[in-house]
Amino acid sequence: MRYPNIVSGTFIERPNRFVAYAEINGKKEKCHVKNTGRCKELLIPGARSVFSVSDNPDRSTAYDLIGVYKGRMLVNIDSQAPNRVVAESIRSIPGFEHVDEVRPEYTYGNSRIDIFAKSGGTKKLMEIKGVTLEKDGTALFPDAPTERGLKHVKELEASLKEGYEAYIMFLIQMTGPAVFSPNYEMDEKFASAVEAARRSGVKVLACDCAVTDDTISMGKPIRVKFGDHS
Repeated sequence: MRYPNIVSGTFIERPNRFVAYAEINGKKEKCHVKNTGRCKELLIPGARSVFSVSDNPDRSTAYDLIGVYKGRMLVNIDSQAPNRVVAESIRSIPGFEHVDEVRPEYTYGNSRIDIFAKSGGTKKLMEIKGVTLEKDGTALFPDAPTERGLKHVKELEASLKEGYEAYIMFLIQMTGPAVFSPNYEMDEKFASAVEAARRSGVKVLACDCAVTDDTISMGKPIRVKFGDHS
């Protein structure tokens, strides 16, 4: 996917989940943060950042904060990007090469699962989790406890009994990490649920992204590491 109108700036502060202030073109500007996660290791005063310019003149914020440089590595933090990136490359994902029907935001149980697909008579569900946290070469999710994510994992596991194939895609919104792991330290319940789902037959995938100031696209698969080191 491509962002049509991009500017660079310097992050100043984030007073709440939705708003940040940044220096853009020499002025302090109020910006919308397109990610409600913590992003504490990224949103550091002075961090070089990337913003998309809104085309809505009635908005209270003229810019969306979509990317932050962590050293020389650019991390896309737009929480809406992962679903679009996966949708653009769905048939390059193992298990989805020959799907003949794809539907987003599919209601299953008490959840809305990101993707429903069919390949012949086989029904498939995929939940997509965008990953922006990196530590010592490992990508980690989540960066804050996630009850919603836990519910999605349990719904996917339950779907196996109804004949679905079920997938969790952890889309790493950067290039650099060689390994992905559920974040046991941050959310033991979620990480353990992903392990249990994998043992039950849910396919757990991870893929990095090619990220530039104005683009993000699916990159290459990376290894998934669990607490049992598998």
